Amino acid sequence: MARTKSAYVCSDCGASALQWFGACPSCGAAGTLVETRAEKPATQRHRGVAPESRPQPLGRIEAREAARTPVGLDELDRVLGGGLVAGQVVLLGGDPGIGKSTLLLQALAALAASTTGIAALYVSGEESVEQVALRARRLALDAAGVQLLAEIQLERILDTLGTTRPQVVVIDSIQTLYSDALQSAPGSVAQVRECAAQLTRYAKHSGCAVLLIGHVTKEGAIAGPRVLEHIVDSVLYFEGDPHSSFRLVRAIKNRFGAVNELGVFAMTERGLRAVSNPSALFLSHHGADVAGACVLATLEGTRPLLVEIQALVDAAQAPSPRRLSVGLEQTRLAMLLAVLHRHAQIATIDQDVFVNAVGGVRISEPAADLAVSLAVVSSLTDRPVPRDVVMFGEIGLAGEVRPAPRGQERLREALKLGFARAIVPRANRPKAAIPGLEVIAIERIEQAVQLLRGL
Repeated sequence: MARTKSAYVCSDCGASALQWFGACPSCGAAGTLVETRAEKPATQRHRGVAPESRPQPLGRIEAREAARTPVGLDELDRVLGGGLVAGQVVLLGGDPGIGKSTLLLQALAALAASTTGIAALYVSGEESVEQVALRARRLALDAAGVQLLAEIQLERILDTLGTTRPQVVVIDSIQTLYSDALQSAPGSVAQVRECAAQLTRYAKHSGCAVLLIGHVTKEGAIAGPRVLEHIVDSVLYFEGDPHSSFRLVRAIKNRFGAVNELGVFAMTERGLRAVSNPSALFLSHHGADVAGACVLATLEGTRPLLVEIQALVDAAQAPSPRRLSVGLEQTRLAMLLAVLHRHAQIATIDQDVFVNAVGGVRISEPAADLAVSLAVVSSLTDRPVPRDVVMFGEIGLAGEVRPAPRGQERLREALKLGFARAIVPRANRPKAAIPGLEVIAIERIEQAVQLLRGL
């Protein structure tokens, strides 16, 4: 009996090697080569017949806006950029039990029950059709128009798609599929790459929108080759604290919309429900003014959000003071503490500093600098910031307060939620007064610290 040959495939770039190396010979990534069985050349595969391609002058190409089909869940539509596009391939990743299958089952049910009657197919590789039907019944979904298929063999799935011709299909999950053209096991790098490529080719050829559910590793990245995220059109991450009922859908990549767009859901007994006012999730409701709390007007994609930034400054109990931030960049916190010391004479060299963004949201934009700095000063001096004050602004190493993009939208969101005062960079001061909102413009961090003492 002939011995099966082995190959080593890079989980990042998909390159293969005949022997194991500490680093991938193609991309140089360390520890990414995974042993798999050598693949036989695939002579017959499901391939969409692509028309012959010829160069065309860019100026003569007529560019049309792609038509979108809303899925019926407002927050998911926002993250997708308005809905699904024909032939779009979406990859949704998230922790086990976070609600990925529930979200897409609700989306298919809403599409099938719409007035246009979208033909929808749910392919389950992890559960039987009876289990999926029980979930739909438990969620009280009108899913009579959704077709169910329990299958993990890629060729059979493609045959079914060719026969039924659905407009939207969900694959749950991509790591459970396998192709007969390969000898490796389901979930291997080669199988995930091949199955995703074949499904993407089918989607582009037929115009069917394909939504793939992906497992994640313990590091939080989608399992399988890194090339998987390059193949698809949109990559969404489903996030949330297991101990909280709120879930966040964030767009990491989107060829048909804005990246870093955020959708907010609440997990209920009837499934996931869209949250119409997500700013309320990230604001604490204190009975009185509390030292160390500031409200930040931030942006998540195109959506303005108000998030409470909390800071706790306490005397260090060890020779090396601790610097800890949750939801914010820890290296940026160290930089802001140095700027406060150098330009505002606020010393925290012997203090432990803890900073937290309420609600579990992650903030990466530098416009949070002003709120973080004033929250630290407020906790250190025990001077509360009034609850009707909102702020935003980037702080430079020279102590200057730099403007933030789309300041008008941030201010309108603050006014809508009842805030009466806003501390903003001078370049973000509106040209015309905003009725009901007092805008205080500053240029340097020293002015912000002095202003805090007078609020």
